[in-house]
Amino acid sequence: MTERPERAGRGKPQGGKGFQKRDRTGAPPGRDRAQQRPPRRPRRTPLDPARQAAFDVLRAVSERDAYANLVLPAMLAERGIHGRDAAFATELAYGSCRTLGLLDAVIAAAAGRPIDQIDPVLLDLLRLGSYQLLRTNVAGHAAVSTTVEQAGIEFDSVRAGFVNGVLRTISGRDEAGWVAELAPPKDTDPVGHLAFVNAHPRWIAQSFADALGAHAGELDAALAADNTRPGVHLAARPGVLTADELAAAVEGTVGRYSPYAVYLGGGDPGRLAAVREDKALVQDEGSQLVARALTLAPLVGDDGGRWLDLCSGPGGKTALIAAIAAQQGGTVTAIEPASRRADLVEQNTRGLPVEVLRVDGRESSLQPGSFDRVLVDAPCTGLGALRRRPEARWRRTPADVPVLAKLQRELLAAAIALVRPGGVVLYATCSPHLAETVGVVSDALRRHPVTALDTRPLFAPADQLGDGPHVQLWPHRHGTDAMFAAALQKTV
Repeated sequence: MTERPERAGRGKPQGGKGFQKRDRTGAPPGRDRAQQRPPRRPRRTPLDPARQAAFDVLRAVSERDAYANLVLPAMLAERGIHGRDAAFATELAYGSCRTLGLLDAVIAAAAGRPIDQIDPVLLDLLRLGSYQLLRTNVAGHAAVSTTVEQAGIEFDSVRAGFVNGVLRTISGRDEAGWVAELAPPKDTDPVGHLAFVNAHPRWIAQSFADALGAHAGELDAALAADNTRPGVHLAARPGVLTADELAAAVEGTVGRYSPYAVYLGGGDPGRLAAVREDKALVQDEGSQLVARALTLAPLVGDDGGRWLDLCSGPGGKTALIAAIAAQQGGTVTAIEPASRRADLVEQNTRGLPVEVLRVDGRESSLQPGSFDRVLVDAPCTGLGALRRRPEARWRRTPADVPVLAKLQRELLAAAIALVRPGGVVLYATCSPHLAETVGVVSDALRRHPVTALDTRPLFAPADQLGDGPHVQLWPHRHGTDAMFAAALQKTV
């Protein structure tokens, strides 16, 4: 009869010298089973493509100071996200960036700690989840569970539990409930209250109220307009295509104010034949009105067709001005010191009578008094275009204003020196902040030989432009960026 071999754990050991007897689990004596096997992490479900894209955008904005409106479109194209998923990702990414201050206040209250004590990755996840809970129709359980699962993937069950607890606390009331608890009192701080409700830093809301002046009752509407996605505006190139022809070609609508404007109903404007063939360009109607106003301003003496764009990059206004100049036999000199932006000016003005100079507009070495018309579309805080840059309102600080105002004054002074007597300088900013608008213009009127023209007729048929002589456009009134413009004529 054949003898059976001994099984491990029975009879004599089979392993020879040094062999350790093992128990039924295979673990050596004296060692706990848990020390042999790493703890199993629960199987987690990763974010769906739309939420993942939105989360990655939030991380790029937080970590690299990226611009959401540049990162997201490229990400969607690279990952093949289209249709409803792309729309959902866009809503989550842009919405979370716009409402960052409100979300952070709610998260801090629900977590019982300041946001700077929360890991940055967890914080962006909480922002993504809380935005869904407070500002979308996403089911609460879906907003919570998807975020918690991703926290478990990024970290561990402990931090996933933290995220779960915070989001469940947030889901216990709607946005109005949180606003009622956290917003400054409406009766004692109406500006602060509206700033919180509309997810703006208070200092920006105050600057809007100051610019609205006697119409400060419109502050709520002005702030709310920043939280809407701007429409896509096209400009038909003068002398090449009319607005009616462009509207018919792209199935758009002719604009209200600019004779070149067309409102696009949807789709990617970069794919339109008219845009690809340089017959039209993507340009906010407010910017079109600013460029056109320069060409309409009355001069003392003949117009010699020598026009200057002192701050031309990326070249949208330059292209429109140059197309009008070409019809009148004029030329445009465009100044842009930044190499990449100067390249864009050259691309946007191909085939037009434009000379691009890569110099600082304050020290251009151009002949003083040699231009009939000068546009100063000055670098600014961009507070008038917050609709287009979701995260910008939380990046800008009050300290940015005096630095930019100094640059604006210097550029305007240079422009006045370069325009001939009887010529016109049009000063413009995409910001309604008084320090960047009437403050800069008032300084120029005190220091330099210029007088203020009534700029409002140059923007006709637009109305509700302010008390004059300057012009202030508003998104809630005109559907444009909040462009400011002032026409100054050099004393003869």
